[in-house]
Amino acid sequence: MDSTAELDDIAVEGSARLLAAGSLPELRAAEAEATGKRSALAGLHAGLARLEPDARREAGRAINEVRQRLAAIATDRAAELTRIERDARMVADRLDLSEVLPGLRRGHLNLVTQTRQELEDVFMGMGFSVAEGPEVETDWHNFEALNMPKAHPARSGQDSLYLDWGGPESTLLRTQTSPVQIRVMESQPPPIYSIMPGRVYRKDTPDARHTPSFSQIEGLVVDRDITFGHLAGTINTFTQAYFGANINSRLRPAYFPFTEPSAEFEITCTICEGEGCRTCSGTGWIELGGCGLVHPNVLKSVRLDPEEWSGFAFGFGIDRCAQMRHGLADMRTLADNDIRLISQF
Repeated sequence: MDSTAELDDIAVEGSARLLAAGSLPELRAAEAEATGKRSALAGLHAGLARLEPDARREAGRAINEVRQRLAAIATDRAAELTRIERDARMVADRLDLSEVLPGLRRGHLNLVTQTRQELEDVFMGMGFSVAEGPEVETDWHNFEALNMPKAHPARSGQDSLYLDWGGPESTLLRTQTSPVQIRVMESQPPPIYSIMPGRVYRKDTPDARHTPSFSQIEGLVVDRDITFGHLAGTINTFTQAYFGANINSRLRPAYFPFTEPSAEFEITCTICEGEGCRTCSGTGWIELGGCGLVHPNVLKSVRLDPEEWSGFAFGFGIDRCAQMRHGLADMRTLADNDIRLISQF
């Protein structure tokens, strides 16, 4: 028999069938016809027994070459068909998120996020840069470097959420964005004019003015000859720029372990305009946060000489700023996802 010509015909016909397969089932059927037990190629292989040893060896080599060539074509075609079917499924399952149906509302940034961006714009306009840090912090950055050593009484007011990571009470969800101040002072030399916005966590009981997870923004200035007057001027400039000229602010003496002297920053309650309500506990004033001159021990913890450098820090809640600016009686509504509230901003 003219096995060479027959092999060439089998190779050409088998290749054509494999390449013409339009799906994986069709490919499996074409592969069985080309190289299976009942294929013409298998018939040629069965006839090798009738040949002389030398001819059998040469014919067997040629048959194996054709079989390997067809197997390679089948493998490549299977990969191509798999890709085509996957792409077709992706097209079929794709959602057109650009379509806006009548009656549906477009999504937009949360009010807290909008407020954070507005605050950043105000402070950047005053010459501050923006710094960020991790929400999972070390005890050293969150407390010790801020002049709150272990067993310090001020720690009890933080209601910290410690993590099961490292040594006992060595890692926690940050209770304030003040650790970013430490990281900034560690990473760059003075002068420093920077704000630190971000989310913080405390075991607070939710009420009209408190939630266990909220956003803060803090500011830090470290330079030569910084005084409390610079701090008061910065707070006043911010209040006028953000809340408007009709909102008053005041600083009341307070205690914070990382500043000395320290003060609380309050503004006129925007809900009752100073008359007294549930939100301001009847005082007419609402506390936004604390401030003061950076304590010398804090400067020493980051290896800055308090005889050469001085500074001030301040911090307050972004959620509370949003509450006051937009006249929200209860801070918890910021997380309610009530479309009647969300659609107003």
